[in-house]
Amino acid sequence: MRIRALVSGLALMFAAFQVLAASEVQSVRLWRAPDNTRLVFDLSGPVEHKVFTLTAPNRIVIDVEGGNASKPFEQLALENTPISGLRSGKFDNNTLRLVIDLKAQVSPKSFTLPPNQQYGHRLVVDLFDQDADSPAKLPVTTTPQTPATPVSPTLPAIKLPPLPSSKRDIVIAIDAGHGGEDPGAIGPGKVYEKNVVLQISKELQRQINAEKGFRAELVRTGDYFIPLRKRTEIARQKGADLFVSIHADAAPRSSAYGASVFALSDRGATSETARWLADSENRSDLIGGAGSVSLGEDQMLAGVLLDLSMTASLASSLNVGQKVLSKMGGITRLHKSRVEQAGFMVLKSPDIPSILVETGFISNPSEARKLQTSAHQQALARSIHTGVRQFFHENPPPGTYVAWLRDSGKIASGPREHVVRSGESLALLAQRYQVSLGSLRTANKLKGDVIKVGQTLQIPATALASQP
Repeated sequence: MRIRALVSGLALMFAAFQVLAASEVQSVRLWRAPDNTRLVFDLSGPVEHKVFTLTAPNRIVIDVEGGNASKPFEQLALENTPISGLRSGKFDNNTLRLVIDLKAQVSPKSFTLPPNQQYGHRLVVDLFDQDADSPAKLPVTTTPQTPATPVSPTLPAIKLPPLPSSKRDIVIAIDAGHGGEDPGAIGPGKVYEKNVVLQISKELQRQINAEKGFRAELVRTGDYFIPLRKRTEIARQKGADLFVSIHADAAPRSSAYGASVFALSDRGATSETARWLADSENRSDLIGGAGSVSLGEDQMLAGVLLDLSMTASLASSLNVGQKVLSKMGGITRLHKSRVEQAGFMVLKSPDIPSILVETGFISNPSEARKLQTSAHQQALARSIHTGVRQFFHENPPPGTYVAWLRDSGKIASGPREHVVRSGESLALLAQRYQVSLGSLRTANKLKGDVIKVGQTLQIPATALASQP
């Protein structure tokens, strides 16, 4: 009994020693975003740290308790950053001091991250440009004719009735998944998803911007990380009418193949693959590092209120998603022939129709090779563009140039279809598509209001889109 107690005591002492043992700073990485710079220190173990600033000259000091740096830091690309230098040294026997020399004013934020599938322990230091207020300074293709309405990160923008004479562009926010220290899925030969999807996104932007009446805005313009919720916030700040998130994921089996389109699920995943992919994508904040998020009572209430406006947005998401999926089926194999649904965090924007496009499985060697070719990237972008165009030609937002074209008879409105889902009624669909109940019955030769799940309904044309 005494021997067992002694062994247990020694084990506890050894565990405590392991925790208190010095954690080595193994490497440091740097990422530059439009409004901030991120430094990531890779560590051999967990640490406690504190951050403070000093002036004359300006610098940020990070004291790492139980830290050690036995080798000099590798040379970092500091151009276009507020950092002029990075150095380290022992402050006392138990404290490693990291000093970031500055050439511009910044606001620091730091946090630690536990190990995950791709990285070990990390200390993350974000340096926010002081002249960059809370909205990110992102490059835009053209300047909007009217200033965007200021919005809260948790509340949708207030959409004022458009002027009958306005002919604004339809804005498509294109979100290239992952980025920065979050590479996304990694295919054979270390093909990084973050690089492939950024190339496809830029090609999609180029194609959309070549068409009058449309403007595409990239959420991520380079190789840096953006937290999932911030991505939809950026789209909202840009006045997006549609949010398209581009991905090229991996699967447990390398034989998995085919493109997919996803919309948000209000109940649960439509398949095990959808659930697995959603869980995989939602881990992005854990890999890339978004820091801690706390919701106060007001924010929780706002979240509940926003859920009430999700239904109409989800219907549009399924509609545009099916059109995009149909066009993609003409140039690549499909994983599923219908739009799947799952709880993707990046799609939870109640006021903006949102879809997530999986351009293929980068874990499949054959698809990984195709996804890297410019010809296939152009074809994928073209199919997405065509599906998006078709959706907006049929459903132009009031006050847009495309709405004016349709109401002037310059483009055909074309037939619209809706596949009935559980919980939907004919009256609800009439309200959603802004048509009368009688015209909906007539278009589908219905004697009453009874419809069945899976039934395909023809949606008649609405009234003039340019009228508020």
